[in-house]
Amino acid sequence: MTKKKQQVWNGNVRDAALSILLAVDKNQAYSNLLLHQTIEKYKIEAKDRALLTEITYGTLQQKLTLDYYLAPFVRGKVETWVQWLLRLSLFQMHYLTRIPPHAAVNEAVEIAKRRGHQGIASMVNGILRSILRQGVRSTDEIQDENERLAIVTSHPQWLVERYIAAYGMEKTATMLAQNNLPAKQTVRVNTLKTTPAEAITALEQQGITAVQSAFLPECLTITGGQAARTDAFKKGLITIQDESSMLPANVLNPQPGMRVLDMCAAPGGKTTHLAEKMHNEGLLLALDLHPHKLELIDENTARLGIDIVQTAPLDGRKAADTLQKESFDAILIDAPCSGLGVMRRKPDIKYTKKTEDFTNLQAIQLAILANAAELLKPNGRLVYSTCTINKEENEGTVQAFLAAHPNMEAITMENLPQQLADEQHNGMLQVFPQHMDSDGFFVAAFVKKEKN
Repeated sequence: MTKKKQQVWNGNVRDAALSILLAVDKNQAYSNLLLHQTIEKYKIEAKDRALLTEITYGTLQQKLTLDYYLAPFVRGKVETWVQWLLRLSLFQMHYLTRIPPHAAVNEAVEIAKRRGHQGIASMVNGILRSILRQGVRSTDEIQDENERLAIVTSHPQWLVERYIAAYGMEKTATMLAQNNLPAKQTVRVNTLKTTPAEAITALEQQGITAVQSAFLPECLTITGGQAARTDAFKKGLITIQDESSMLPANVLNPQPGMRVLDMCAAPGGKTTHLAEKMHNEGLLLALDLHPHKLELIDENTARLGIDIVQTAPLDGRKAADTLQKESFDAILIDAPCSGLGVMRRKPDIKYTKKTEDFTNLQAIQLAILANAAELLKPNGRLVYSTCTINKEENEGTVQAFLAAHPNMEAITMENLPQQLADEQHNGMLQVFPQHMDSDGFFVAAFVKKEKN
């Protein structure tokens, strides 16, 4: 074993990034969750946090491409931490123009000495300097079109081929390239407290620049700064939320005074959006399987000044055993899913998912939908959404649900952004990352037929 017991290298951005990458690889931990705690652990200064985010996410996003570039230069098997160090360093050398390549090499060598020994440091130095001299090989050498697309965009080939079969080569190639772009920061304006124009002004007063979205009026795109650290956020004027995930509440469009159910509610982003749509009038019951997650909903509703939300620790697959049948005017199911739509924020997802995950998740999705059908009033509206781009969990789940519940009917969605209205079919809308420069998302809408 050549790896020394790790000691935290305070302030070192690249060593901190390597720690995150190793934790993702070893423990299947999510990079977005590790980022904040690593910043604290390594005492990363504010001026260096953007770089830490960029090189961590970038290395994860381009992992397969980096391995393709490294392969001709690496002789034999190297330890996992060394492999990640090489990827991290090559990402900076190849993709980041503002970092001098020799600086990235020198940093890598110092990290190798600190974590290993002089022999490993010499090997790392030799590999990286050889790449500086010779350059990386072209992906044009890859003959198979699907394999080449997989390597160029750094997505597993099985997933690329699955996407091509479902959506065609052109749409898939555009989507995969979009997955590797930095995720934009969007916020939802709390219409109970303010207007989009007033929220923009409040943010500007703290040095944060924002523009109103062309898709959803309550959405702002942050063009400079971190909105989560502002008084506007603390006072409940805004909520951090991806724009595409604002679609379900808009499609359900619950009215003031209704009884509404959110069956998979934590951490409460869509729950609070529903409450804002209801003008904080009526009843909104938020369920989640995990009681501790309901605390997040309570925190959000308190910050936003919402008091119509009640929470209950219920499993959506069994909710109809506890709640009164046919007692809700509208129901939202933002279902557990594979999360393939959020790769820009969680790039590690693409390397951990397996095909059997889709079938297992569909069984959960159908069980929740079946309970919703029992709880919904006749003429009530049901919206089903996921943050994935996978036909089995999306169209497949909808079709299986409708086949098993003839009293439910797919309906044309209203209250969609005009730019997306023509993308829906048979009561379903698949949003790709390129549609709104946002997460991939799926929405379907149903109504419960009157009894004969």
